[in-house]
Amino acid sequence: MLPRLIGMVHLAALPGAPEYRGRFDELVAAAVRDSETLQTAGFDGLMIENYGDVPFFAERVPAITVSAITAAVQAIADAVDIPFGVNVLRNDGEAALSIAAVTGASYIRVNVLSGSMQTDQGLITGKAAELARLRRSLGLEVGILADVFVKHAVPPSGLTIEQAAADTWERGLADALIVSGAGTGEEPDAGDLRRVHVAVPEAHLLVGSGARAENVTKLLETASGVIAGTALKQGNVPTARVDPYKARAFVEAAS
Repeated sequence: MLPRLIGMVHLAALPGAPEYRGRFDELVAAAVRDSETLQTAGFDGLMIENYGDVPFFAERVPAITVSAITAAVQAIADAVDIPFGVNVLRNDGEAALSIAAVTGASYIRVNVLSGSMQTDQGLITGKAAELARLRRSLGLEVGILADVFVKHAVPPSGLTIEQAAADTWERGLADALIVSGAGTGEEPDAGDLRRVHVAVPEAHLLVGSGARAENVTKLLETASGVIAGTALKQGNVPTARVDPYKARAFVEAAS
């Protein structure tokens, strides 16, 4: 069973990234505090990602990034009692799955699991076959949460969101589908959300961006759960600290 309310933990720029400012221990401590704040507020899951590592690699990230994310995720795992997941931006699902294998993460997020998307990192092609086989070879029961028409990207001409959703679910073997808005913090199109739900009614459907206390009840009429980040932060800035009052208000609105 996947969590219904997943709170985002945005890691600051990690060692090796252009905007890394040193003080790795402080960076990890901040991520742990955000995780604890989300758990205290009532979120039943977390998603941890290397949000500060801009500009992102399209696919495979360097070893130093994998090492740094693993250290941060393990620190969070030691501090909270709720399920957590990993997203290695922009699309290194193999690294995310490997991190999950050693930290006990329950799920990973993969921005492009099936097909391809034209992104700000260039063309990204899914690696569903490789991920499915790696998960099996490692003997893991880690869920794969896959975006459909991921944000900050454009789909191939002629591909419908219904077909992309069906392919990702049925042929990519995703365990949940994610529908987001056009960019970080932007609400998904209500029509897109409904179309994915109708196309794959049996899928666990998550809203991947734009959920707020003001709209979460409406979103949950169609979706099974939400991944929330920007709306929980101080000043609605993704790189800011989680605001405990906003986090609690979000959970209360979704109850």
